[in-house]
Amino acid sequence: MKQELVNNDITVIGGGLAGVCAAIAAARLGQKVALVQNRPVLGGNSSSEVRVWVCGATAHGTNRYARETGIMGELFIENQYRNPEGNPYVWDLVVLEAVKAEANISLYLNTDIHEVMAEGPEHDRTITAVVGWMMASERRITFKSSLYLDCTGDGLIGFLAGATFALGREARSEYGEEWAPEIADGITLGSTILFYTKDTGVPVNFVPPSFAKDISETTIPLRRVIKSGDSGCHYWWIEWGGEHDTVHDNEMIRDELWSVIYGIWDYIKNSGKFGAENMTLEWVGSLPGKREYRRFTGDYVLNQNDIIAQRGFADGVAFGGWSIDLHPPQGMYADASGSKHMHADGVYHIPFRSLYSVNVRNMLMAGRNISATHVAFGTTRVMATCAVIGEAAGTGAALASLLGLTPRELQARHLPELRQTLLRQDASIIGLQSSDEADLARKARVSASSARCALGLTQPGEAWPLRSDVAVLFPADPGIHGFELLLDAEQAAEVTAELWDTGRGENYVPHTLRARATAPAGTGRRQWVAFDLQWQPEVPQNAFVIIKANPAVSLHHSLEPHSGVLVFFKDEHPQISKDLEDHSTDQLIVLWKMKGQARRPFCFRISSPTAAFAADKAVNGYHRPFGGPQQWMSEPITAGKPEWLQLEWDTEQSIAEIHLTFNDDVNEDLVNLHHHRTPFTVIPELVRDYRVEAQGAGGQWTEIAGGTGNRKRKVIHLLPEPVQAQRIRVLIDATNGSRHAELIEIRAYEEAH
Repeated sequence: MKQELVNNDITVIGGGLAGVCAAIAAARLGQKVALVQNRPVLGGNSSSEVRVWVCGATAHGTNRYARETGIMGELFIENQYRNPEGNPYVWDLVVLEAVKAEANISLYLNTDIHEVMAEGPEHDRTITAVVGWMMASERRITFKSSLYLDCTGDGLIGFLAGATFALGREARSEYGEEWAPEIADGITLGSTILFYTKDTGVPVNFVPPSFAKDISETTIPLRRVIKSGDSGCHYWWIEWGGEHDTVHDNEMIRDELWSVIYGIWDYIKNSGKFGAENMTLEWVGSLPGKREYRRFTGDYVLNQNDIIAQRGFADGVAFGGWSIDLHPPQGMYADASGSKHMHADGVYHIPFRSLYSVNVRNMLMAGRNISATHVAFGTTRVMATCAVIGEAAGTGAALASLLGLTPRELQARHLPELRQTLLRQDASIIGLQSSDEADLARKARVSASSARCALGLTQPGEAWPLRSDVAVLFPADPGIHGFELLLDAEQAAEVTAELWDTGRGENYVPHTLRARATAPAGTGRRQWVAFDLQWQPEVPQNAFVIIKANPAVSLHHSLEPHSGVLVFFKDEHPQISKDLEDHSTDQLIVLWKMKGQARRPFCFRISSPTAAFAADKAVNGYHRPFGGPQQWMSEPITAGKPEWLQLEWDTEQSIAEIHLTFNDDVNEDLVNLHHHRTPFTVIPELVRDYRVEAQGAGGQWTEIAGGTGNRKRKVIHLLPEPVQAQRIRVLIDATNGSRHAELIEIRAYEEAH
């Protein structure tokens, strides 16, 4: 047996998306990281071994402007370009290459940690080492570091270290959660195995194995949706084990899931009900995708009330947006629907105190094992949310390591530094502004070649009959004085519009009625109708204008999208499958849907000018939409005439590093194993070709950085030598499809980070 000792600053155990993002985040901050994974591939439940699609705060388009940024955002964008077909093996490569790109990460695949060395009393434990066995290599490896991250999902490391944890469902009285049971129990969400099918074009026989279950003798055909063309995550409801121990009974659970999968396929192929003669099984998983096991206790336990109230936290370091999504204990055999959902009005916030152990002083956790109740875990468990939690935990671990502190001490003494570091990395925090004193851009005067100041969409496309209420969302910055709609009227009609605010800056649903107006429309096509809607909010925010249903009227979709503008459709009677998903239809984000039309808003125009896209928005400290688009947008680019944004100081500055954050439309839902397809592989609003120039005391402009063929959101330019400049400017020559140059943020630093 080969014995090895590995010393690093940080050890991350678990190579799912939480562990991957934690390791990358820590490595980028200069820490030496061991990333230890007990499988041959990275990605956890999203890998080619399990193939669950990566869901997150967008909730498949339910939440607006909610796609994750930071490291998870990089993975989404790269996969969209390289893997639009959603090939699970290509996704494996995207994740693996992201890890291998970091020189500070040492990767240990096929290495199962089975021993943890810890010392100290029960209330104050310290991990001193973890020991793993590298399968097929006969290597026994001891990992030592100052900090450990348990990203194993099941929470094995913390369990062996003596970390306090919860397992099962808390009683309703413990946190006052509406969805918690009256009496605590050991029920968890179950595990799932997926399968893929394909059409071969020729008849294929299927002889079921002897252990295949006859599902016609179960409730499955009556209570669940089965279709011959479906595969993969359409069968997320093949779930079982919630009434068992999903770890210790894992083999039994796998066998039961296999029996049902082959029974379902036998039913599809041989019942004669599905026309599946040419269909064959392409892949069946062998590894159950677990949903839930241990949840470690931190200094704060996130609960249902925090989620639904969208409670803000002084130590907020990440966000989520998936619904609270709980499944019946009996899984696929339940008479109830496969899942029930409770939505907040928008995204919610996750505190750093939920990411480190209450009693193991040098352990953080990320993924589905964070400090949350069973009910709150129903939303934090989805993988893109686990990933942004991982980036936050990895960043916290890196700072704690650099400063020689425990995570709790970091929380108490260096919380602003942690949050500002996450912002600088473009991590997923909503509503927090930069206060980075080292950022020279915050002290500069900002100007631009042009800025979009007339808010409106005037190029009409397809007509939309106004049979039900619809809405348009756009920024009210600084206010609204007059609103016009382009419409067709089959006969003379009166049209009513209501102007609502959205309450919170992170929300995109109607909250408070601010104005209401009715206007006459004469018979005719493509006429502009004006509504006397006036609103001057105290601070810039979004306006949600509802156009009330009128069957005599049609609106016009715009031929092009517009950043900061969305369209909504009200569905008073949502068609929700009670067999699969049970959503409460009185929740606002269920009532107001984008219905796949997010990039096709209605034609409208505002009489008053807007400041929502002014040049100074690129240095206002926001790095994603919040109460408005928070970006600079130029007028349309003219061929051969670049649009530019400029920073100017009173005296020359020494500049060593420049950060550019381009608009990647975080409203667009990107999923690695695509449940939908976008018509583009690169977000059209992303800047493609650009130059960065500097002007010193001599007055000459010199190109100091640039890019062609860019398809990334965040670009950092480390200059070979510091540049002395009184002015710098970013010249944008071309985008990936948009007619406008768009820049969310520019930063400049005297020293490289």
